[in-house]
Amino acid sequence: MALSAAAHAADNQPAPANGDDATPASGATQDQAKTLNEISVVGSGESRQVQEVRPSNQQTLPPGTSLQKVLNYLPGVNAQSVDALGLNEQSLTMSLRGFNSTRLGYTLDGMPLGDSSYNNYNGLSINRALIPENFGGAELSEGIGNLGTPSTSNLGGTVAYRSSDPSKTMGARVAQTFGSDDTRRSYARFDTGDYHGFSMYLSGAYTTSDLWNNQSAYNTSTEKQFNAKAVYDFDGGRITAFADTSRTSQADDFYLSKDEMGRGLGWDWGGYAPNWNKALSRAYCNTGSYNAKLCDSSGPDQDADGAFTGGQIMRNDDLYYIAGDFFPSDTVTLHAQVYHHEDAGAGNNWNSGSWSNKGTPEQLPLIIRETLYTINRTGAILSAGWDVGINHVEGGVWYEHNVSSASRYNFTNVTGPINLSGFLGGQPDAGVFDQRTVWETRQAYLQDTVKLLDDKLTIEGGVKSPHVTSDATALPGIAKAPISPSSSSQFATGSLSASKAFLPEVGAHYQLGAGQEVFASYAQNIAMFQGGFKLGPQAVSQATWDAQTTPLKPEKSRSAEAGYRVVQDTFQASAAVYKVRFDNRLLQYNPCDSRQPVGPNCGNRFYNVGGVNSHGVELTFLWTPDSHFSWYNSASFNRSTYASNYVQGGVLEPTQGKIQVDTPTKLFSSVVTYTYGPWFATLEGKYTGKRYYTYTNDQGFGGFTVFDAGAGYDFGKVSLAKDVRLSFNITNLTNKRYAANFDNSVFAPTDPKGLIYVFHASAPIQVFGTLDVRF
Repeated sequence: MALSAAAHAADNQPAPANGDDATPASGATQDQAKTLNEISVVGSGESRQVQEVRPSNQQTLPPGTSLQKVLNYLPGVNAQSVDALGLNEQSLTMSLRGFNSTRLGYTLDGMPLGDSSYNNYNGLSINRALIPENFGGAELSEGIGNLGTPSTSNLGGTVAYRSSDPSKTMGARVAQTFGSDDTRRSYARFDTGDYHGFSMYLSGAYTTSDLWNNQSAYNTSTEKQFNAKAVYDFDGGRITAFADTSRTSQADDFYLSKDEMGRGLGWDWGGYAPNWNKALSRAYCNTGSYNAKLCDSSGPDQDADGAFTGGQIMRNDDLYYIAGDFFPSDTVTLHAQVYHHEDAGAGNNWNSGSWSNKGTPEQLPLIIRETLYTINRTGAILSAGWDVGINHVEGGVWYEHNVSSASRYNFTNVTGPINLSGFLGGQPDAGVFDQRTVWETRQAYLQDTVKLLDDKLTIEGGVKSPHVTSDATALPGIAKAPISPSSSSQFATGSLSASKAFLPEVGAHYQLGAGQEVFASYAQNIAMFQGGFKLGPQAVSQATWDAQTTPLKPEKSRSAEAGYRVVQDTFQASAAVYKVRFDNRLLQYNPCDSRQPVGPNCGNRFYNVGGVNSHGVELTFLWTPDSHFSWYNSASFNRSTYASNYVQGGVLEPTQGKIQVDTPTKLFSSVVTYTYGPWFATLEGKYTGKRYYTYTNDQGFGGFTVFDAGAGYDFGKVSLAKDVRLSFNITNLTNKRYAANFDNSVFAPTDPKGLIYVFHASAPIQVFGTLDVRF
């Protein structure tokens, strides 16, 4: 994983007192806190397939790159985004062993981050929760997460991020990045140092950049973020407090279709801005606002919907937690954590097909569509561990109360182009939908770990019991006219629940000697129904909801895996095999043809459509022959296929045995790191295999290989500065253009003409330079 023992390849943050670049997650036991240096990158000592990520792994990519994108070189991971830094949230996707990012679990210092969905309803992305320079490490569980993970979506694995701890020595750090497309990023951090067990840091980052495409106006993204963390260590315990505020405004990109590309639209298409008149002429071609005299359908762009710009995404977040870890004796550990998160989000877009100022001289074929999101969630986690004889017994509970909302409005008073990069304010002219949902989450777990045969054999077994409810209420909204409850666009009032009294997880690992071990594990999981706009069963009309007489079943998974690990002085390696059954997969569609009326068995709503069978192999190898050189490699082979056919629109869709959408069968990555004196350099390559976006596999995109590089020079002490470092990063080194992420909300059985707007284009080659100074 591009690790190096050389001082000049140290991580990109003030080093903790122990000199290791992994810092303990809140909730670590006293013994774990003392043995962090023994953590291997291949997860030694775990009964599950686990990969460890260190802060030093960030140096290949530019400062500020999404931590989710940093995971991309790990086995089984396919992380994609439209921008080089992975900050655009609509385009940031990840799949793992056949599960997409919303079916995984995410935590920061043990605090739940939700399911990482773009349409916010139960959490936030790691981008908005933690400034990347404050990264302390991450543990990726590729298939089976820790039993106590506070998540209701971890069907296919977990990502446990850690924030860095304050430095034990007073100091400061400032870094400035310049790059392609007017990228500017400033970062600053101040550490108080240790005072009788208390230490703290304050940090902030400000980033601006323009879209890389050919849109030359209304194309700027900004991010303002603040992190603070305080730690108090005392005899018998530790208190940790963390605060994050994030304010983001992201200029968005258009989804593209294969048909558009075939007509010559090009990878860099970004709308007509600032050519307002050309956008209007295309909008007049929309069926709802058609004017034959004013319609201009020339050119390869045939999308008459919002062709001026791709819109703007806003997210405002405030996140806090306070945690206590207590060690009343050598055999007992206690952990308590409370957290709070508030979010206000918006998505602003241009839409045609409707009129602004209809019937007046100012009439135009474009309106502004505003989608709003809110989250207000508070939770608590309590766990305890007890060593008794050969047993380590652990148990805990998690509770969260969350009130979220999703609403959409139209402004029909457009008179000309405006900047959509802020919350619009004012009273909308018309409402589309407005729904508030109250979520109650309760989860408990209990497990026992037994060590036998002189601690060579470790056996783990336990159960968890999740109980989650969501109560949705349709609201009249804030537009000039209330939204009618019977509107086909208004969302429903109703309740859903998902619970299971007994979800088992068992595992074992055996030390063969000389740094070698074998492991095996099995787990069952369920997921709560998703919420928010477009995501789950409650995002339907009241009539559709009332017609749902067959109860929906929550999605569930059964995962089994086994493997071998070896850790030696100059290399680490692992091999894992797995088999997964994913059942009760949810899809929104109508099984009946148009001649059958909507009723108990017909209608466009969510249905359970069967399962997915996945199996595969993951290989990892890290070679570090000396302190100057390291070489990391991973290879993944996956086959995820649909277990059955289903009927849509009265037509049988032959999906049985077809490869699951957005799931490459082959992934290969390689990272080379070299350091010599003050010089350091890394080169990373990643091959992503063929991916389909239709359930019958009639359409997809071929495999591609991308290279990223980073290099720099450490000047050491310069005047008042303790250390000065200059680095350069190049993303997409060979300027490979390809289909990056897919929009999973538009996947379909077939797309014979390639008309679905399903993919974002990849970013071209980009160059970044950073000056990093520490005091």
